[in-house]
Amino acid sequence: MTSRRTAAGVGAARYKRNVSPPWRSALPWRSAEWNLVFGVLPRAHRGLAISWWALVVVRSVLPGALIVATGALTGEVAAGRRPGLSLATVAVTTILILVLSPIQDAVGANLGAHTGADLQERLLRAAIEPAGVAHLDEPELAGDFALARDFDLGLTAPPIRVCMPFVANGLTEIGSGLAAAVILFWYRWWAPLVLVACWSATHRLLRESTVWRTWRSGEVVRSQRHADYAYRMAVDVPVAKELRLFGLGGWTVSRFGFHRRQLLEMSLQALRLRERSLAWAALAALAGNGLVVAALAADALARRIAVGDLVMFIGALIGTAVLGLADFDWWFDTAARPAVVVAELQRRMPELGGLQSGVRPAAGLPRCEISLRDVSFGYRGGSPVLTGVTLTIPAGSSLAIVGQNGAGKTTLAKLLCRLYDPTGGAIEADGIDLRELDLASWRSRLTTVFQDYIRYELSLRDNVAPAGASDADVEWALRQAGAADLAGAATVLSKSYAGGTELSGGQWQRVALARAMCAVRQGAGLVILDEPTAQLDVRGEAEIFRRLLDATRGVTTILVSHRFSTVRHADKICVLDGGRVVEFGAHDELVALGGRYAAMFSLQAARFADDEVAGAGHGAGGSQ
Repeated sequence: MTSRRTAAGVGAARYKRNVSPPWRSALPWRSAEWNLVFGVLPRAHRGLAISWWALVVVRSVLPGALIVATGALTGEVAAGRRPGLSLATVAVTTILILVLSPIQDAVGANLGAHTGADLQERLLRAAIEPAGVAHLDEPELAGDFALARDFDLGLTAPPIRVCMPFVANGLTEIGSGLAAAVILFWYRWWAPLVLVACWSATHRLLRESTVWRTWRSGEVVRSQRHADYAYRMAVDVPVAKELRLFGLGGWTVSRFGFHRRQLLEMSLQALRLRERSLAWAALAALAGNGLVVAALAADALARRIAVGDLVMFIGALIGTAVLGLADFDWWFDTAARPAVVVAELQRRMPELGGLQSGVRPAAGLPRCEISLRDVSFGYRGGSPVLTGVTLTIPAGSSLAIVGQNGAGKTTLAKLLCRLYDPTGGAIEADGIDLRELDLASWRSRLTTVFQDYIRYELSLRDNVAPAGASDADVEWALRQAGAADLAGAATVLSKSYAGGTELSGGQWQRVALARAMCAVRQGAGLVILDEPTAQLDVRGEAEIFRRLLDATRGVTTILVSHRFSTVRHADKICVLDGGRVVEFGAHDELVALGGRYAAMFSLQAARFADDEVAGAGHGAGGSQ
């Protein structure tokens, strides 16, 4: 048993203090485990859950029936009578015990697989359904999110589909132990009470050494996350090139091994029975069982009990021993953990990532302007990113936002998309606070290209229009982004699929821009571009930005970029520094001002000419 647990990297933390997870203090003893079998399993698949419980009940009764039938059979043989019903009962119960066990294992594994899928779906909904994204940035949830995301992969503990057969066998053995104890009431009323008490004490004492009380502690979660990260680096295709070129293969394996050994060490320490617990458990078992055995022996020697009854009572005495099974506790606790973590994330994520939607329609907005009035914002637990930002962006104009890394440019874009709400001030469209607008309606007016845009492993057409669009709109968008000749519209953009193709970084960026252009074609009124051409050369960037301005003429466009050769063409330029607006105006105005923008522009001005010359020789587009 120890090898199975340690191989899965589970056990107890090395702390000697008993650190209970947060959910333990809020729930009665073992309610998490019982919530699994009475709440989580039926929700995952009611039919399988009913079958699973029916098999548990039947298998719990069968050993007791076998004990009674064996006693009756022994009595008949001892009395010289021909066996009848007792022999048939022994045969049938023996066959059923042998046959139902693998059936229960199969049902349990199937039910566990359904439960894992149900928990994964609930986790996805908890992550996706909040209108904002703050819950995905929350450090306090990162550990639980990693545990919940990976529980079905068996990286940190056996998956539920593996645990469920062991849980079923454990419940069956406990049920059979209680049934055996009931049989002893026929002998002496106090005998089953003594045995249940002694085995329950043993069970509780040994449970302290098998159940991992601190499986969500900081040390355990850190080791799991580091080991998981190293594992994913080793098997992830995009990382493979750098691991080899920089000779990091050995380092990655060593890092994985180090953190897995840490988990193994904690596991071994958790499984090491404490001497006091073991001594008291042995004493309790010996005392209770010794008392009942002594009474049986005395009655047998005095011929106060028949041979058949003696065999039956001894069988019942042995049958109660499974009540002290500690192995079951470990599997039960392990199977319940994912449900606990997912339930906690379901509760916390909507609180952190939820945004209240307004009711006012956003159709046609902005018609006049977008205004930021004294906007401030800081991520939870961090320093302020934006402080007192005030801006007015006329509808149909283009605004470029520039500044050093960390100035708050991308954060401002996220606030405009209402992925977060300002912690101070307000953002308004035609004088209406974005929080008063219907959230889905406002977002339907937007199209964005973020720095970390998605590369869908789908066809080119689906990458350009994930929500669907006409072929004419898709083709127009591809032409505007200079991506018309990248691949056929039905070609999957990944070589992981038959007939698929790989794109360079610059080509992918053109696809992302085409996605934004397609949304403009379908009526988006606000375009937000966060470093949209970072992977294109200067000539390619100039070409794309010219097309972009032509395509978005009359559409409010906000561009975040470090390249001044691009931002100089915007109607207005906003310079952010330390979360504040320090300069605002057209390119020529800011250059003439001789301030922060002029200094940054002059640093790049010489390179503009060099890049343009180089670009003329090499052409547009990204490189493989």
